[in-house]
Amino acid sequence: MRDPNWFIGIQIPSTGWFDQLVPAAPSGLRRFHPDDLHATVAFLGPVDERRAYAGWNALRWNLAPCTACLGAVVPMGSTHRYSALAVELINTNNAIEDAIKHCRETVCVAAGALPDRRPPRAHVTIARPSQRATDKERSDGLRWAARLDFHEHNVILNTIALYTWADSRHLRQFKIVARSNFPQSIGDPQR
Repeated sequence: MRDPNWFIGIQIPSTGWFDQLVPAAPSGLRRFHPDDLHATVAFLGPVDERRAYAGWNALRWNLAPCTACLGAVVPMGSTHRYSALAVELINTNNAIEDAIKHCRETVCVAAGALPDRRPPRAHVTIARPSQRATDKERSDGLRWAARLDFHEHNVILNTIALYTWADSRHLRQFKIVARSNFPQSIGDPQR
C-alpha cells in the first residue's frame, strides 16, 4: 500500500440530508460514507505524519461558524473524465473560498507540500468514479448526480479537521486525526 494522503478540511455534517437524499450510486461510482464528507481546505498529499501536523499547526482559520446552503451536484475536473461528483456550497461560497485562500499556502509550505495554485472552490465531494469506470458508467454517474436535489438544505459549518486515510478503506475512506472548532469571531483565529 502506498503512503496515505493527508489534508485539512471543513467537516460537513450529514445528518438530515445525506442518507435521505443520496441513494446508492450506480456501478463504477463509489458513494462517500456520510462521515467522510468534507470541504477540502488544503491538500497535503503523501507527507509523513510529522509534516502533516506541522501543516495543521500552521493553520490560521479565519472563518467564524456559518450556515452553508447545498446547491447542485457538479463534476469536478473534465466533464467526460471527471474525478469526483461534488455538491456546491452556495450563499457562503465566497467567505469559504476567501478563508481557504488566506491559509492554504501557509499550511502547505509548513507541511512541505506543494501549494495548490488552483482557485479555491467551495464544494463537498459525495462520490468518485473508480479508476476502471467505463465511459458508460461515468455517463450513468452524471445522470445519477443530475437527479439529486438537496432542496437547498442548510448545513452548519463549525469544525475544521486534519484527515488521513482510514485504516481500512472498504467502508470509510478517511479518518480524522485532529479537529478544532471555528473561531467565534474573526479576531479569534484557530490554531
